[in-house]
Amino acid sequence: MSRDEHAVTEADLHAYVDGLLEPNRRTLVESYLAGQPAEAERLRAYRRIGRLLHRAYDPVLDEPVPAALTAGALRSPARRRLRAAAAAALFGLGGLLGWTLHPPGAGSRAEAIARVLVRPAAVAHAVYSPEVRHPVEVGAGQEAHLSAWLTKRLGAEVRAPGLQTQGYALVGGRLLPGEDGTPAAQFMYQDGSGRRLTLYLRTGRWDSTATAFRYAETDGNGTFYWVDGPLGYALTGPADRAALLRAAQAVHHQLNP
Repeated sequence: MSRDEHAVTEADLHAYVDGLLEPNRRTLVESYLAGQPAEAERLRAYRRIGRLLHRAYDPVLDEPVPAALTAGALRSPARRRLRAAAAAALFGLGGLLGWTLHPPGAGSRAEAIARVLVRPAAVAHAVYSPEVRHPVEVGAGQEAHLSAWLTKRLGAEVRAPGLQTQGYALVGGRLLPGEDGTPAAQFMYQDGSGRRLTLYLRTGRWDSTATAFRYAETDGNGTFYWVDGPLGYALTGPADRAALLRAAQAVHHQLNP
């Protein structure tokens, strides 16, 4: 086996997460991960993201094919129509993955806000909260710079609330891409035991009446989300619901004294 065959590539790691590696490569990757705890945690985060996506979109894939499309499927024209319908379904799924605040037939505005805030916040939390060496782009020691930078990029005043009274210290923050290309931000907090909360925020054309706290659970984490002026907020973490609510209320009170 050549030296290159012994090397573990990024493609190997993604194939390992997807369960697509041949046994010999899987053994090589597992041996590599045994000595790379940060990489192993990164792959676990990718698996959590995969579960989130499956939970969100598998119901669409499991919907039965309408009888009007299956009737006469043995006829060539009907077969072509069925193929076209399948292509349209795949295109529609792509539209779901790029869902924005104003999708066609979105239902209530509160549901649309949840799609824009909760899912991206949960994914960002799953990706970055396990990071050991690089959990944030800008550390808490440069909080003033961090707030000024994110304010400029989001186009609205952004500052990191303090959660010391809740037992959490600011780790820092980062810039994130929103689902529709709108810049978003994430602040990260950590308590003495190493547990982390993340505050996700972005601008949007919100319903001015949708300001109440709402709660969602995603893959073992809870999220309280709300809208305040031009910004929408989502606070995510493993804390119990009551503790997470107290932290969300502390964030809201500091931003709206």
